[in-house]
Amino acid sequence: MKLAARIGSFLPVLIGTAMRALGAEPGTPFAAPMLQAAPSAGGGLLRVTLALLVVLAAVLMAAWLTRRMRGFGNGRALADLQVLAQMPLGTRERAVLLRVGECQLLIGVTPTNVRTLHVLPSPAVPAPNTEGSTPTGAAADLKPTFKSLLLKSLGK
Repeated sequence: MKLAARIGSFLPVLIGTAMRALGAEPGTPFAAPMLQAAPSAGGGLLRVTLALLVVLAAVLMAAWLTRRMRGFGNGRALADLQVLAQMPLGTRERAVLLRVGECQLLIGVTPTNVRTLHVLPSPAVPAPNTEGSTPTGAAADLKPTFKSLLLKSLGK
């Protein structure tokens, strides 16, 4: 019994020391430490929103850079291809006259495909003059117009 009496007198001292180490007041009864509150839903929502905005900004910046960098490629390839004229044929269809080098192409463009309608070996539409003069006379009257080429390629 002496041992039980000794342990019984030593136990309150041991509990008091443990409570002081845990930061509890010496007069308060021993209790389990308080659980921390769960993170609020507003904080998590704010983090997700900020992450979404950062990703969206990165996508928009990449699209802008792609559009800006497209012109820095081979400049000669862009000079060889010119759109000379366009004519709408319907709500979503159009005919486009292109100059590729010395050859001209009449193409049909639809939402689902692009098809060559006619290939013109000699230019139907003259290249823009650097002097600013327009061709006149019989030579200008012999050159077909875009409308006549389109009607001819469509078989009308």
